[in-house]
Amino acid sequence: MAAGAIKQSREAVARAVRENAFHNERGGTETGHDMSVIRQPTVLGRSTRRRVVGITAAVSAAAVETVAVGCWFGLVVGSRSTSTALAGLGVLFCGALLRTGLFGATVSELDDLLQPRRLGAALALTTGWIVWLLVAELIGAAAGVVVATGVLASILTAQFVLERRVFRLHASNRVTFTPVIPGLLMAVGAATLLASAWFTDWGLSAPPLSLGLTTVAIRVEAVQIGVLVFGLFAFLAHQRRFQRILDP
Repeated sequence: MAAGAIKQSREAVARAVRENAFHNERGGTETGHDMSVIRQPTVLGRSTRRRVVGITAAVSAAAVETVAVGCWFGLVVGSRSTSTALAGLGVLFCGALLRTGLFGATVSELDDLLQPRRLGAALALTTGWIVWLLVAELIGAAAGVVVATGVLASILTAQFVLERRVFRLHASNRVTFTPVIPGLLMAVGAATLLASAWFTDWGLSAPPLSLGLTTVAIRVEAVQIGVLVFGLFAFLAHQRRFQRILDP
């Protein structure tokens, strides 16, 4: 009887030990799961912040690029004088310098924008737009637009790579080739802008609106729509750039 009682007592103790170990293991698993869930919002928050920063930077860069290129294009397309050419060149370079500064402020610490290397990146961008228009005008017609688009895509891709090196961004092989798509997107937008000025002669008019003693007539030209389309392509190009850089 005593031996049987001792045996039952040992079995009860062993069973209690196993149950205790099972509960401890289960509790540890649940704790780890809870900690993983707690950690997850931090990861999601960081990713969301990067996405918001990238979109904001893309909108800002596209706005600067659209205003600079649009004003320069309006000054120099068609017949131009020395004064309009110089004014357009100044606007284009200031826009390129500001856009380079936006890129630097987004991806790194921007200490001094007027450094020789950063001025060189802005100058390369300015030169690219001038070469694009010269090539299109030298060849002329639709062939000029096509060839100039390819030239601009190549120049912009090289300028994007140069911009990364200027701000000391060392990319992996996968990221190195991504500037091709932003360069192509922006070149397509530029081709649309050029085609709207060369090959279209229409506009959208609204009925005159009488405001007291003044009558206001609103008319939207094709080239203005071309500028808007260019701005859209510029946003897509910069958004892809910043997305790849901030969240590779």
